[in-house]
Amino acid sequence: MSLVVEDNDYQLILRILNTNVSGTQKVMYALTKIRGIGRRFSNLLIKKADVDLRKRAGELTEDEIENIKTIIANPLQFNIPEWFLNNQKDHKDGKYNQVVSNQLDTKLRDVYERIKKVRLHRGLRHYWNLRVRGQHTKTTGRHGNRVGGLSSVGKIQKEKGGD
Repeated sequence: MSLVVEDNDYQLILRILNTNVSGTQKVMYALTKIRGIGRRFSNLLIKKADVDLRKRAGELTEDEIENIKTIIANPLQFNIPEWFLNNQKDHKDGKYNQVVSNQLDTKLRDVYERIKKVRLHRGLRHYWNLRVRGQHTKTTGRHGNRVGGLSSVGKIQKEKGGD
């Protein structure tokens, strides 16, 4: 199946929120390349922006792209429910918002630093590079850390006759 577009305004690659978005994909799936936007949020965005779901991302006009950006920046003003957003009841200001792109990296780094500083159990597990979400660690996830046998230093000392 080939894509035939007779319009000169078609763009092969779009730049939206510091992310390269493929113009050949449908709009809903193309927007998921932006960090912090999944399929369901992308679908809701497009419906709120009154963009045709069958449209390819390269066919979007500048006005439609700007409209999508404003909805991402202020989702609550466009009647997107609070439970749909990825940053609910922020720790600093208590607000609900959608964090995307570079903001997402900054927000995650701040959260991890805060939980390490407060010495939460989850923060300590992050600090020690252990599994955080309750997984078993006795037999799995041994890469990177020392496994149950002797370390290389222990082997050398044993060969020399030291204990």
